[in-house]
Amino acid sequence: MPDIHRSELWYDMAAAAGLTNADGSIGETIYGQMTKRAAELGAVNLGQGAPGTEPPEELIAATAAAMRAGFNQYAPGQGFPQLLEAVAQQRQRDFGQQVDPAEVLYTAGATEGLTAATLALLPRGGTVVAFEPFYDSYPAAITAAGGSLHTVAILPDGRGGFAPDWAEFDPLVAEVRPAIILINTPHNPTGHIFSTEELAHIGRAAESVDAWVLTDEVYEQLVLTESAHVPPAVAIDDAERVVTVSSAGKSWNTTGWKVGWVIASPTVRQAIQTVKQFLTFTASGPMQIGMAEMLSGDSRFVAENRASLRDRAEVLVPACRSVPGAVVSTPQAGYFTVMDFAELTDLDAFELNDLLGREFGLIGIPVPALCRPGSPAYDAYRSSIRYSFCKSASDVSKGAELFTALGSQLRENPDALRRAS
Repeated sequence: MPDIHRSELWYDMAAAAGLTNADGSIGETIYGQMTKRAAELGAVNLGQGAPGTEPPEELIAATAAAMRAGFNQYAPGQGFPQLLEAVAQQRQRDFGQQVDPAEVLYTAGATEGLTAATLALLPRGGTVVAFEPFYDSYPAAITAAGGSLHTVAILPDGRGGFAPDWAEFDPLVAEVRPAIILINTPHNPTGHIFSTEELAHIGRAAESVDAWVLTDEVYEQLVLTESAHVPPAVAIDDAERVVTVSSAGKSWNTTGWKVGWVIASPTVRQAIQTVKQFLTFTASGPMQIGMAEMLSGDSRFVAENRASLRDRAEVLVPACRSVPGAVVSTPQAGYFTVMDFAELTDLDAFELNDLLGREFGLIGIPVPALCRPGSPAYDAYRSSIRYSFCKSASDVSKGAELFTALGSQLRENPDALRRAS
C-alpha cells in the first residue's frame, strides 16, 4: 500500500487543528472526544454546542413540502434563488445590511463557507490574523491554503465579560500585514459582541494593509442581553472588503442540515463559489427551500429560541457561581459560559475536566483546546472550561444540580479539586 504520508497536507491540517496525538496518530476533535467521554462516564454532556431542542414544526413541514414538490435533485451551484433572496431580506430586516441576492452563496454550513473563502482569498504564504480562542476549522483551512495564523487574545475583563487585547492587535497587523482579518462575532466561547467602534477599528486596520475582513457570525441571532449584533459589513466603511459568513444551524436548531451562506460582492462571491463547487458543489436542496420560507416569513421561532436559551442560562450560570472561588462569565450571546477554576486547582483544564467528569458527572470543553499552545490566550485560559446551556432543559437542570452539589462539597473540602487526576 502506498505511504499515506507521501502527501503531507491532510496531516498538516490535522496538526493545525490540534488533532494529532503524542504518538503521531490522529484523534477526534475536542468536541467528539468530550461527547464520547461523557457517554463513557455517564456524565452530563455540557460540551459540544449542539442544541438539545428541536427545530420548529413549521420548518420541518415546509421542508417536507419541498421534498414532495420535487426539490430533491441538484440545486443550482449558487443555491436556490428562494434562499438567496431570503438571506438578503433577512440581513436587511434584522441588521440593516444591504444585500443583493447576487452577492449570496449557499454553503454546506458556515464551516464550508469559511474554508472556501479562505482557500479563495488567502495567497500562498499569506497570513491571517484571528481572535483567540477560535473555532478549530480556522487553522485547518489556513494550512490548506498554504498560509499561517497569527492571533490576538480575547481576555477576561474582570467584570464577567471579555475584551480583545487591542494593544496587541495594532502592532501585530502592522508587523505581519495579513491578507485576511478573521472576526467571530458574537464570539465563541466568550460571547463577546464586537461593538460598532471595535469593528470600525478593525476595518481601518484592514484598509491600512489592504486585507480582507472575513466574518463568522453564526450566533448573530442569539444575543441574550440588550446589546445588538452589528455585522462587520455594516460597521466597516469599505464594505466591499468584508466577506460575511453565517448559517441557520444555531438560530433554528438545525446544525445537522448544513444550511449556511457567504455574502460578498459578486466578483468575490464567484471566486469563493469556484472553490466551493469542488467541495460539495451543492447540498440540502429541500432544506434550502424550507429555510427560505422561514427566513422570509413571520415565524416567531428565533425570538422564542433566544428566550429559551436565556432561561436555560439563568438556570446554569447561577449554579456555576455557587462554586466558591470559581469565576463564571456572564453570557452576552451564544450558547456558553466560561468557568475559571484557577483559584481552586493546580490542574490544567484538560485534567480538571476529566476529574469533574469522573467524580462529579460534569463534562465541558477545556478552553485551551480552542487556543494555540503557549499563546497568551492559552495561558490565560489554562484552568477554564466552557459549559453549554443550549442542551435540553433536563440536561441543563441536571448540570445545575451537579454544580450546586460541587459547590457544597468544596465548601466542606476546599482542596477537593487539587487531587492528581
